[in-house]
Amino acid sequence: MVDLADPLLHESGDAHAVFARLRAAPGLHWNAEGAFPGFWSVTRHADALQVLADTRSFTTAEGILLRPDRGPDPASGRMLVMTDPPRHTELRRALNRYFNPATVARLEARVDAAVRPLLDRVLDSPCDFVTDVAAAIPAFLICEMMGVPEADREHVTRLTGIAFSAADPDYQMLPSERASRSAAHGQILAYFLKLLRRRGREPGDDIVSVLASVEIGGRRLDEREVLLDCDNVIVGGTETTRHAAAGGLLALVEHPDQLALLRRCPELVPTAVEEILRWTSPATHVMRTVRRDAVVAGQPLRPAERVVLWGISFNRDEAAFERADRFVVDRHPNRHLALGHGEYFCLGAALARMQLRVLFANLLTAAGSIELAGPPRRLRSNMITGFKSLPVLLRRRATTVP
Repeated sequence: MVDLADPLLHESGDAHAVFARLRAAPGLHWNAEGAFPGFWSVTRHADALQVLADTRSFTTAEGILLRPDRGPDPASGRMLVMTDPPRHTELRRALNRYFNPATVARLEARVDAAVRPLLDRVLDSPCDFVTDVAAAIPAFLICEMMGVPEADREHVTRLTGIAFSAADPDYQMLPSERASRSAAHGQILAYFLKLLRRRGREPGDDIVSVLASVEIGGRRLDEREVLLDCDNVIVGGTETTRHAAAGGLLALVEHPDQLALLRRCPELVPTAVEEILRWTSPATHVMRTVRRDAVVAGQPLRPAERVVLWGISFNRDEAAFERADRFVVDRHPNRHLALGHGEYFCLGAALARMQLRVLFANLLTAAGSIELAGPPRRLRSNMITGFKSLPVLLRRRATTVP
């Protein structure tokens, strides 16, 4: 049996074929203990919806990602994404003003102003779209929202890449994945500790300042809780958009008919963004722990068992999507779950969609052609579906002189 938790499976590009076979078989699928603790796999859209919606039977407090560690996660019950309602709901409400549609609409002009010169710099010369374009946009925006000074942003975003991608040897800063990931998170926490203490003396209109002053359940967050939520926001705010942008560009290159359709009908960019999210599913998986007896797809589940929901599978479920194995920029409806569902719908969803929409709208305007300039290199990770390198040549669109 294939080990679905093996990062090499996801780096190889074979995971989609494996999951297609699993979706065709009834029930859930047991992944025996190996490098990771044993878990049940959810591969179908309807089953994923059931688990995501049932916060009484399934908890995030024991962790939302597969970890080789057997002990409790130090962020359990404290970090935003690892808390259950009502605490989770209260914390989301406190942060929501930075991520709601009205705020995102006000930020759109600033993102547009950043994207235009960024693209202009890479036109007509080979570039690595992952590092030169896709990583720069979310890093610029989320760092600004968190009050990270411009001089520190490259350092902070380098650490977020290591924190999420340490299974890949190219991202390791220490000899092992576990040590690299721990060190990266440790340095992120240390950085935000300094920033938090600065905000204690000089509060600002930023996310760190809000976390430092908000009351949840009748008390202020302690210092450790603030830092964990800073880690959560900075990593989540950079990595998902980065990998969706890179995977979306590759999808357009590999499906020239869809790129041509998007050029003819630029009003389709918003629906294309939804298809990019479905197709790339940057969050490879999310995990839940059973808190009370439950049944999913006919499988009885017992408390303390782990259930892993594979986004790269349920977002290509043939039962939920017509032509599920095709990239279709005008797909409608598109009920993908790439940004979660229910209580755990991604806090930054509107922000991610806006950044992708602005990027691809500008790309269609600026680039007359998009070509691969070398082989894409997939990321070795069971957490993130993405690329560590995507060499491309974006040729400047010819201007017509009247």
